[in-house]
Amino acid sequence: MCPPPKSRSASQGSARVNEPEGNLAVALPDPEPEELDSATPAEAEDLGGEAEPEVEPIAAGLLRYGDADPQQQERARAELQDRIAAHLKKARARVVITDNLQTMLSVKGARGVLTFRVHHMFVGAPAAVTRALARYAEAHDRDSATLLRRYADANEELIRRRQGPRTITLDTEGRYHNLQEIFDELNEAYFDGAINARITWGPRTKRRRSRASISLGRYVFDDELIRIHPVLDARDVPRFFVEWIVYHEMLHELHGLPVVDGRRQHHPPAFRRDEEKFEHYVEAVMWERTHARKLLER
Repeated sequence: MCPPPKSRSASQGSARVNEPEGNLAVALPDPEPEELDSATPAEAEDLGGEAEPEVEPIAAGLLRYGDADPQQQERARAELQDRIAAHLKKARARVVITDNLQTMLSVKGARGVLTFRVHHMFVGAPAAVTRALARYAEAHDRDSATLLRRYADANEELIRRRQGPRTITLDTEGRYHNLQEIFDELNEAYFDGAINARITWGPRTKRRRSRASISLGRYVFDDELIRIHPVLDARDVPRFFVEWIVYHEMLHELHGLPVVDGRRQHHPPAFRRDEEKFEHYVEAVMWERTHARKLLER
């Protein structure tokens, strides 16, 4: 499960809260000067007092996540994991910190563990946000999803901006289908050569386990790249069906990710209308319906 990616329309101000556990801070009276100088933290413990807890610099907003060393990043990750876990009722938490450019949050559950893949903007988030993370993960709570989207929008400046697409080795000439040839023909026939994406087959790895779903194609916006699943590079997969998958992914560059009512739409109505312009649209849809099981088993 994954709430829609962040909205680019984040014009509202970002009031970062420095107190990791919430935005309520209680100011204690300053100690008398002689008391402040009378004992070090270690000596305070010997006198029955309590040493000042060490402030986690990333969570406190004193250090950018990307500038921290691995040990500091791990402490920040562990702290966020503990804070989310405190709000979970049915599962344990596992947190993975990312520097993703599009998806700020995704959650997957398995064997009593909820794995949160979160952008580092969530390190140091106030208690309301960590509570929303837990509620969204366990109950698909709509209000929590809204709060999380707003938080991502308000912290958009923390998202790293890539200067250009990554350098990627392209694999286009398959055993049965040449993706570059298909792409070029479609680009000329349907888009007047306006699509700039690169195209490649996905990794050709041996399937290790059965699967309930398969992504036959994907448009990676950050890299301006179309990936096609190698299960389609087969003798019994007709060319028109591979063309259909490539055409669908090319439409993503054309339509982008519009925001409607605060949600990003991957397939808006205009996208669906353009799908039907594909010459073999009906054939391709029917072929997929009748051969989906076979593709899953490969």
